[in-house]
Amino acid sequence: MDAWREGRVRVRHVVMWRLRDDAGGVGRKEYAALLAGELEALGGLIPGILSIEAGVDDGCPGEGFDLVLVSDFPDWDALEAYQRHPEHERVRALVAGAAASRAVVDYQLS
Repeated sequence: MDAWREGRVRVRHVVMWRLRDDAGGVGRKEYAALLAGELEALGGLIPGILSIEAGVDDGCPGEGFDLVLVSDFPDWDALEAYQRHPEHERVRALVAGAAASRAVVDYQLS
């Protein structure tokens, strides 16, 4: 039997952002930390999130992304519902206002 039929399928949503130097008027690292808190708080606000973690880059400044989000959902429908949720829309607007670029990967775990 395949993983989907056995109910073992999960979807992982990974997003990385590089913030503008003037992000939030406080600098990239400081604003990334604020955004990480906003992103992680979505775990208690939006149904269907199995896990959610946001992290701020501690590596070499300027060489990669400033902020990453890794979240897991029970299925594709739950990910879609998360993306349409008003709290997600609110936080997405905060991030989009500070982002210079982003990369997204969504994939199925089994």
